[in-house]
Amino acid sequence: MKTTATARALCASLLLSFAFAAHSAESVKIGEPSWVGAKSIAYLIKNVVTERIGGKAELVPGNNAAIFQAMNAGKGDIDVHPDVWLPNQESFTKKYVDGEGTVELSRNSYEGKQSFCVSKAFSKKHGVESIFDLARPEIAKLMDSDGNGKGEIWVGAPGWASANVNEVKVRDYGLLPFMDPIRAEQSVMQATVGDTIAKGRGYAFYCYSPHAIWFLHDIVRLKEPPYDPAKYIMYQPSDDPNWYENSKVASEDALKKVQIAYSKSLKKRSPVIYEFLQNFSLRADDVSYFAFQIAGKKRDPDEVVNEWIAKNSARVDAWLGI
Repeated sequence: MKTTATARALCASLLLSFAFAAHSAESVKIGEPSWVGAKSIAYLIKNVVTERIGGKAELVPGNNAAIFQAMNAGKGDIDVHPDVWLPNQESFTKKYVDGEGTVELSRNSYEGKQSFCVSKAFSKKHGVESIFDLARPEIAKLMDSDGNGKGEIWVGAPGWASANVNEVKVRDYGLLPFMDPIRAEQSVMQATVGDTIAKGRGYAFYCYSPHAIWFLHDIVRLKEPPYDPAKYIMYQPSDDPNWYENSKVASEDALKKVQIAYSKSLKKRSPVIYEFLQNFSLRADDVSYFAFQIAGKKRDPDEVVNEWIAKNSARVDAWLGI
C-alpha cells in the first residue's frame, strides 16, 4: 500500500513536471504597432502567456506590412498582430489569410468606429459640425499653423491603411484647397490636440474609438455622408501602385470589425498559445480602458494589464479553456 501510494505520488509529480516543461516551451513574439490600443493588447497577450501559461513572450515593434509578412513566413520572428482593423487591413488578410492560408484570425472581434474630430469648444464657437465646414475659408484660416493660408488635418500615422483612406477622403470631400493632410505619429497628434485646445486654436484630426483621447479631451465627431459602398472604393498600395488616383471615398466608414491575427505555424510550435489566441476576446470598452490608463494616466502597461487580468480571471480562464 505504502509503495503504491509512493509510486502514485511520484507519477503525479512527473506529470506536473512534464506539463510545466511543455508550457515553459511555449513561446511567442507579438507585433507591437504604433497605436496605443494595439500596444495595450500586445501587452495583455504577453502577460497572459508569461503569467498564466508559463511561456515566453516578446514584443516586437513593426508596422502592418512587416508584421503580416513575418506571420506569413512562420519562422517565429513575429507571430501575432494584436489589433487588425477590417476592412482597413483587408489587403493583408486577403493575401495571407484567404490567399496564402498562413495567417489566421481570432474567432472573436470588437467594434471600432472611425471619424474626423475637432474640440467641442471650437465646434461650438465656430459652428463646425460637418466635415464640409472645414472648407469654409475662415475655418481653414483658424486652423493654419504654418502661415500658408491652409489649415492642417491629421490623417493618421505613416504606414497606417486608415491614413491612406483619410488622404483620399480629404481630396474627395473637396478639402484640398483649404486643408493640408498631415501624417505624423499618433503621439504628435495627441500633443497637438492638447496644445491647440489650451491655446483656443482649431485643429482637425482623424479620430477613432476605442481610444484614450475620448477620456483625455472634450472632442466631437464631424458629420460625414452616411456610409455608401458605391462611394467607398478604396485600394491600398499593396493592391494598386496607383491607389490614390484610382480610389474614391466620399462617405463615412462602415463600423469596423477588429480582431487579432496570428501565424498558423503556432499550432505546431506553441499549441497552447495557439488555442489561447483562437479564444481571445475583448470589448471596445476594455481597449479604451487600457489606452486611457497607459496613454492618459502614463501608467506602466504591465501593471495595467496585470491588474485587469486579476480582476477578470474568469474571462481569462475561458480564453485558456479552463
